[in-house]
Amino acid sequence: MSIPSGFDELIHPATRLSVVSLLAATEWADFAFVRDSLSLSDSALSKQLHTLEEAGYLEIRKEGGGRKRRTRVRLTERGRTAFEGHVAALRAIVEGAAGPTAETGTAPRRQQPSEATR
Repeated sequence: MSIPSGFDELIHPATRLSVVSLLAATEWADFAFVRDSLSLSDSALSKQLHTLEEAGYLEIRKEGGGRKRRTRVRLTERGRTAFEGHVAALRAIVEGAAGPTAETGTAPRRQQPSEATR
C-alpha cells in the first residue's frame, strides 16, 4: 500500500497531531490552554511548538512582560493546509483498509488466528 498524497510525517506523531487538531479549531490559543487541554508539561509543549514553528506550520506570539507575559499560538495558512491534507490522507488509508476490493467488490476478510496460535 502506498502512502496517500498529503500524509505529513511532521504532523503525524500523536502529540503534534493533537496540538495541530486543537489549533485548527481556533484562530489563536493561549499556551496554557493548549498545555492543559492536552495534559502536557511546559517543556514538552514548547518542544512540539518549536518544531511546528520551524516548519512554518504555526506562529508563536509573546505578549506583555514580566508576570503578565502571555504566549499565544496559531496555525499559519501553511499549517492549516498541511493539517487538512494529513486528515484527508488518514481518511484515505482508513477507507482503503475497510472498503471493497477492486476485484471482488467486497471488503477484504480478516483472517482469524489459527488454533495453533491461540
